[in-house]
Amino acid sequence: MPIPLTLYSTSACHLCELAADMLDDLPQGLTSYRELEISDDETLLERYGLTIPVVRREDTGIELSWPFDEAQLLRFLR
Repeated sequence: MPIPLTLYSTSACHLCELAADMLDDLPQGLTSYRELEISDDETLLERYGLTIPVVRREDTGIELSWPFDEAQLLRFLR
């Protein structure tokens, strides 16, 4: 069963694009993720505005904030 993730991001954020690329490059079936635009919600903007991109595991609520690399992302998913 894929690990459900949320990627908090915003448009024109090259780091967010890098994080999405990392998620897309993970082994097929390991995760499923949705991307949320933080600028559409004042609460999300206040919470994540200085830390995006942020990946949240929806099964545990644990979050991984930038900076992270592929190895750190894989450890986060274990």
